[in-house]
Amino acid sequence: MSLIPRTIFEPEHEQFRDSARRWVAEALAPRVGAWRANGEVDRESFLSAGAQGFLCLWADEAYGGAGVRDYRFDQVLQEEVVRGADPGFYLNLHSQIVAPYIDRFGTPALKDRLMPKAVCGETILAIAMTEPAAGSDLAGMQTRARPDGTDWLLSGSKTYISNGLLADAVVVAARTDPERPHAIGLFVVERGMAGFSRGRRLRKTGLDAQDTAELFFDDVRVPAENLLGEPAKGFAYMSELLATERLMVAIGSMAHAGAAFDETLAWVTGRRAFGRPIGAFQETRFAMARMRAELDIAQSFTDDCVMLANAGRLSAEVAAGVKLVTTGLENRVIDRCVQLHGGAGYMEEYRISRMYRDARVSRIFAGSDEIMKEIIARGLGFDARRLD
Repeated sequence: MSLIPRTIFEPEHEQFRDSARRWVAEALAPRVGAWRANGEVDRESFLSAGAQGFLCLWADEAYGGAGVRDYRFDQVLQEEVVRGADPGFYLNLHSQIVAPYIDRFGTPALKDRLMPKAVCGETILAIAMTEPAAGSDLAGMQTRARPDGTDWLLSGSKTYISNGLLADAVVVAARTDPERPHAIGLFVVERGMAGFSRGRRLRKTGLDAQDTAELFFDDVRVPAENLLGEPAKGFAYMSELLATERLMVAIGSMAHAGAAFDETLAWVTGRRAFGRPIGAFQETRFAMARMRAELDIAQSFTDDCVMLANAGRLSAEVAAGVKLVTTGLENRVIDRCVQLHGGAGYMEEYRISRMYRDARVSRIFAGSDEIMKEIIARGLGFDARRLD
């Protein structure tokens, strides 16, 4: 419950929110327990999202999409999924982080084959950048792709890959020139390709519903049709789309923090101690008041970034800033909400306990806090290489 109106939304966005909220309550919420127990979202939920038209809203009608290139609709959908179901259902990874690579840089044949299946939920998407020895330092990746006739042979491994087990098509970053650290190509590796295998489901501190996995590539033959753009420009392509990825993280973090606040507001107004509601104590009232003000400030920043993205003006520095601010706030708010729940906040049966575990990784993935600060600092004119 925000104290200020969110003015970026038009009536059509609110109508869409009503539809998304009903779908989440009816189709997703009853499945969350099974997702978390099984360590993955079931494929039926992706198919359900596709049947509702909720996947790749921006995709051309020729691929079955709605052709709506307005991030506000994706924002609404992400807010409702996180609030009403579970943050481990990575619809935004599928629709707004991976699919745009295929749409923007894919060959016509690849798009014709994959995009309709991505829109309907039949093909689940993932992206593989991180390696055991290379996280935010993409120039340090060891996965290699070498030409073999018109095809490419891909070798290496990736780790911490979201949607890693469910994914039917994975955008894989690989070095294409051993002499040039930033010569990186992006290749679409598909389920069933010889030499492509998956390791164990990785056990995590939180996000129990998200199937995070290791991926292995042993001379996987990738046809030229599955190369995205030019073979040495993948670094530039990733830099171009990372701003949107970080905005998606910010949207999810704000929804998660808002849901935790609402859970806690209900708790402190209903739970009693020393003969009165917990919310009657000054410390509780002031804690809730401060969190509400901070959430409203960060939400306004996030909403402004959504509109900048709609206008094609979301810079890398601003995207880094909104991710840094919102993920930090998400963790602080949820930590405080656990405290206000008392002993119940540490019990797995209460959602706030699970939220506490789920939130921690948001300050790491899509670029850690430290990398976000570096990006912002460079935008201010600080360059360590010139200042040393």
